[in-house]
Amino acid sequence: MLKGLTSNFLATLWILFVITGCDRPQKGPPAPPTPPPASSAPKPAETPKPEIKPETPKPAEKSLAKPVEALQPKPEEKKATETVTPAPSQPVPPPTPPTPPTPPTATPAAPAVAPNPALLNPALAKEKAPEKFRAKFTTTKGDFVIEVKREWAPNGADRFYNLVKIGFLNDAAFFRNIQGFMVQFGINGDPSVSAKWRNENIMDDPVVRSNLPGYVTFAQTQLPNSRSTQFFINFGDNARLDGMRFAPFGQVVEGMNVVQSLYSDYGEGAPSGRGPRQDLVQSQGNSYLKQNFPLLDYVKTATIVN
Repeated sequence: MLKGLTSNFLATLWILFVITGCDRPQKGPPAPPTPPPASSAPKPAETPKPEIKPETPKPAEKSLAKPVEALQPKPEEKKATETVTPAPSQPVPPPTPPTPPTPPTATPAAPAVAPNPALLNPALAKEKAPEKFRAKFTTTKGDFVIEVKREWAPNGADRFYNLVKIGFLNDAAFFRNIQGFMVQFGINGDPSVSAKWRNENIMDDPVVRSNLPGYVTFAQTQLPNSRSTQFFINFGDNARLDGMRFAPFGQVVEGMNVVQSLYSDYGEGAPSGRGPRQDLVQSQGNSYLKQNFPLLDYVKTATIVN
């Protein structure tokens, strides 16, 4: 029993020894003592230590901190890097549609010139003509000029001057054209105007000049003092008309080639030929001519030029 107690006691001591962390004594020969340094023995040469130089102070590094303004993006950068979002309380406006280009301003048309009151009242067209003047005719074939000398036929010169001045001959047709003889015109295109002038006849003039090529003379009937608004331009030598009271009052001085080029294929008027009937020209005007004789030429404008 004593032997058992001894064994338990020793086991307990061993456990305590391990717990306290005490090492068991090492077996083997003891370590030899360290000899003291000899005072007379020369000291071994010391290895020279590297010279430690004082460090040159480095320049103070620039602070990495930037002012607040530097951290803010530049205006250009802001546009490129930021998307501006409107505040939630403000609705996003719709995109503005492109403005259409402004159309070019049209030039206003010139106001229409009121018709001369003398067109419907022949009594207002009684002006005396200059002793010599020219009238320019612009036609569908070109221009020609008639020079008038009042001394040749005063009554005829005065009537022609007034008809040109009030615009009576504008838009009048060359309705009777017989090659080698003459071309006739002088009926206004508006029947209401023609009706006012049809019987406004003038007194005959003595025949002073002969009806030679290019001379201008009033048309008339077989009755005396029957001249009103119609004229003809001689193509050939029509001196035989001199004895029939046909008194020339003017002459074509420019553009006789234009006069000769006026459309002539309709020839003499009805009923003798296939051209227009004068009574229908008087009563229906240019609407009759343009519907039935579309190739006729016209006076565009007639004006006094000096």
